[in-house]
Amino acid sequence: MHDHWVMLAGYNAWANERIYAAVLAAPGGTFHADAGAFFGSLCGTLNHLLVTDRIWMRRFTGEGDAPDRLDAILHDDVLSLSEARAAEDRRISDWVARLTTERLAGPLRYARMAAPDIIEQPLGSALAHMFNHHTHHRGQAHAMLTRFGGRDAAPSLDLVNYQREAGLTT
Repeated sequence: MHDHWVMLAGYNAWANERIYAAVLAAPGGTFHADAGAFFGSLCGTLNHLLVTDRIWMRRFTGEGDAPDRLDAILHDDVLSLSEARAAEDRRISDWVARLTTERLAGPLRYARMAAPDIIEQPLGSALAHMFNHHTHHRGQAHAMLTRFGGRDAAPSLDLVNYQREAGLTT
Protein backbone atom coordinates (compact mmCIF):
# COMPACT_ATOMS: atom_id res chain seq x y z
CA MET A 1 0.00 0.00 0.00
CA HIS A 2 2.90 2.38 0.65
CA ASP A 3 3.82 2.24 -3.04
CA HIS A 4 0.36 3.54 -3.87
CA TRP A 5 0.89 6.71 -1.82
CA VAL A 6 4.38 7.21 -3.24
CA MET A 7 2.89 6.93 -6.73
CA LEU A 8 0.19 9.51 -5.92
CA ALA A 9 2.77 11.93 -4.52
CA GLY A 10 4.85 11.47 -7.67
CA TYR A 11 1.81 11.93 -9.89
CA ASN A 12 0.80 15.05 -7.97
CA ALA A 13 4.22 16.64 -8.53
CA TRP A 14 4.27 15.57 -12.20
CA ALA A 15 0.79 16.98 -12.88
CA ASN A 16 1.60 20.22 -11.08
CA GLU A 17 4.79 20.60 -13.12
CA ARG A 18 2.80 20.15 -16.34
CA ILE A 19 0.12 22.66 -15.32
CA TYR A 20 2.71 25.23 -14.30
CA ALA A 21 4.62 24.78 -17.57
CA ALA A 22 1.38 25.50 -19.44
CA VAL A 23 0.62 28.52 -17.26
CA LEU A 24 4.15 29.87 -17.82
CA ALA A 25 3.63 29.47 -21.58
CA ALA A 26 0.19 31.13 -21.56
CA PRO A 27 -0.32 34.62 -23.00
CA GLY A 28 0.32 37.58 -20.72
CA GLY A 29 -2.60 38.51 -18.50
CA THR A 30 -3.90 34.95 -18.40
CA PHE A 31 -2.56 34.25 -14.91
CA HIS A 32 -4.68 36.97 -13.28
CA ALA A 33 -7.70 36.88 -15.62
CA ASP A 34 -10.95 36.05 -13.85
CA ALA A 35 -12.29 32.87 -15.43
CA GLY A 36 -15.28 32.45 -13.15
CA ALA A 37 -13.73 29.54 -11.25
CA PHE A 38 -14.30 29.15 -7.51
CA PHE A 39 -11.06 31.01 -6.77
CA GLY A 40 -11.47 33.23 -9.83
CA SER A 41 -8.24 33.00 -11.75
CA LEU A 42 -5.29 30.71 -12.31
CA CYS A 43 -3.48 32.81 -9.70
CA GLY A 44 -6.25 32.30 -7.14
CA THR A 45 -6.72 28.60 -7.92
CA LEU A 46 -3.04 27.66 -7.87
CA ASN A 47 -2.42 29.69 -4.72
CA HIS A 48 -5.36 27.89 -3.08
CA LEU A 49 -3.71 24.54 -3.77
CA LEU A 50 -0.44 25.69 -2.22
CA VAL A 51 -2.31 27.13 0.77
CA THR A 52 -4.24 23.92 1.41
CA ASP A 53 -1.14 21.76 1.01
CA ARG A 54 0.59 23.83 3.65
CA ILE A 55 -2.42 23.51 5.93
CA TRP A 56 -2.57 19.72 5.48
CA MET A 57 1.18 19.27 5.81
CA ARG A 58 1.11 21.27 9.04
CA ARG A 59 -1.63 18.93 10.27
CA PHE A 60 0.29 15.85 9.12
CA THR A 61 3.75 16.84 10.35
CA GLY A 62 3.27 19.62 12.90
CA GLU A 63 5.77 21.68 10.88
CA GLY A 64 5.67 24.55 8.43
CA ASP A 65 3.52 27.59 7.83
CA ALA A 66 -0.23 27.15 7.65
CA PRO A 67 -2.12 30.12 6.21
CA ASP A 68 -5.35 31.05 7.95
CA ARG A 69 -7.36 31.78 4.81
CA LEU A 70 -8.18 29.38 1.99
CA ASP A 71 -8.08 32.24 -0.52
CA ALA A 72 -4.73 33.66 0.59
CA ILE A 73 -2.44 34.78 -2.21
CA LEU A 74 1.01 33.64 -1.17
CA HIS A 75 2.63 34.56 -4.50
CA ASP A 76 1.15 37.04 -6.96
CA ASP A 77 3.45 36.10 -9.82
CA VAL A 78 3.57 32.76 -11.58
CA LEU A 79 7.35 32.31 -11.40
CA SER A 80 7.64 32.60 -7.61
CA LEU A 81 4.46 30.54 -7.18
CA SER A 82 5.91 27.86 -9.46
CA GLU A 83 9.10 27.71 -7.38
CA ALA A 84 7.11 27.46 -4.15
CA ARG A 85 4.91 24.75 -5.67
CA ALA A 86 7.93 22.67 -6.69
CA ALA A 87 9.40 23.00 -3.19
CA GLU A 88 6.11 21.95 -1.58
CA ASP A 89 5.81 18.97 -3.93
CA ARG A 90 9.31 17.84 -2.91
CA ARG A 91 8.30 18.23 0.74
CA ILE A 92 5.17 16.15 0.20
CA SER A 93 7.00 13.43 -1.74
CA ASP A 94 9.80 13.21 0.81
CA TRP A 95 7.31 12.95 3.68
CA VAL A 96 5.16 10.32 1.92
CA ALA A 97 8.27 8.25 1.16
CA ARG A 98 8.97 8.01 4.91
CA LEU A 99 5.44 6.96 5.91
CA THR A 100 4.85 3.51 7.31
CA THR A 101 1.77 1.34 6.90
CA GLU A 102 1.11 1.73 10.62
CA ARG A 103 1.28 5.51 10.44
CA LEU A 104 -1.05 5.61 7.42
CA ALA A 105 -3.62 3.56 9.33
CA GLY A 106 -3.13 5.55 12.52
CA PRO A 107 -5.24 8.47 13.68
CA LEU A 108 -4.89 12.08 12.65
CA ARG A 109 -6.46 14.70 14.90
CA TYR A 110 -6.90 18.28 13.76
CA ALA A 111 -9.12 21.33 14.10
CA ARG A 112 -10.96 22.58 11.06
CA MET A 113 -10.53 26.19 10.00
CA ALA A 114 -14.27 26.81 9.76
CA ALA A 115 -15.29 25.33 13.12
CA PRO A 116 -13.65 24.65 16.48
CA ASP A 117 -14.49 20.94 16.54
CA ILE A 118 -11.73 18.37 16.48
CA ILE A 119 -11.75 15.84 13.66
CA GLU A 120 -10.17 12.42 13.99
CA GLN A 121 -9.69 10.16 11.00
CA PRO A 122 -7.06 7.76 9.68
CA LEU A 123 -4.08 9.60 8.21
CA GLY A 124 -4.49 7.66 4.95
CA SER A 125 -8.00 8.95 4.36
CA ALA A 126 -6.90 12.55 4.97
CA LEU A 127 -3.99 12.05 2.57
CA ALA A 128 -6.42 10.69 -0.03
CA HIS A 129 -8.46 13.86 0.39
CA MET A 130 -5.40 16.06 -0.15
CA PHE A 131 -4.50 14.34 -3.43
CA ASN A 132 -8.13 14.29 -4.61
CA HIS A 133 -8.45 17.99 -3.78
CA HIS A 134 -5.52 18.64 -6.10
CA THR A 135 -7.18 16.73 -8.90
CA HIS A 136 -10.34 18.80 -8.47
CA HIS A 137 -8.67 22.21 -8.60
CA ARG A 138 -6.04 21.22 -11.17
CA GLY A 139 -9.02 20.31 -13.35
CA GLN A 140 -10.30 23.85 -12.92
CA ALA A 141 -6.88 25.24 -13.88
CA HIS A 142 -6.86 22.92 -16.89
CA ALA A 143 -10.27 24.23 -17.96
CA MET A 144 -9.08 27.83 -17.62
CA LEU A 145 -6.02 27.12 -19.75
CA THR A 146 -8.23 25.52 -22.39
CA ARG A 147 -10.62 28.46 -22.28
CA PHE A 148 -7.83 31.00 -22.73
CA GLY A 149 -5.67 29.13 -25.23
CA GLY A 150 -7.65 26.31 -26.81
CA ARG A 151 -7.29 22.56 -26.45
CA ASP A 152 -3.56 22.55 -27.10
CA ALA A 153 -2.88 25.02 -24.28
CA ALA A 154 -3.55 22.48 -21.53
CA PRO A 155 -1.51 19.31 -21.04
CA SER A 156 -2.78 15.79 -20.57
CA LEU A 157 -2.91 15.00 -16.87
CA ASP A 158 -4.00 11.37 -17.12
CA LEU A 159 -2.61 9.23 -14.33
CA VAL A 160 -1.83 6.45 -16.79
CA ASN A 161 0.46 8.83 -18.72
CA TYR A 162 2.39 9.51 -15.53
CA GLN A 163 2.54 5.79 -14.79
CA ARG A 164 3.95 5.07 -18.25
CA GLU A 165 6.52 7.88 -18.03
CA ALA A 166 7.58 6.76 -14.56
CA GLY A 167 7.84 3.11 -15.63
CA LEU A 168 5.06 2.01 -13.29
CA THR A 169 3.09 -0.04 -15.84
CA THR A 170 5.52 -2.91 -16.28
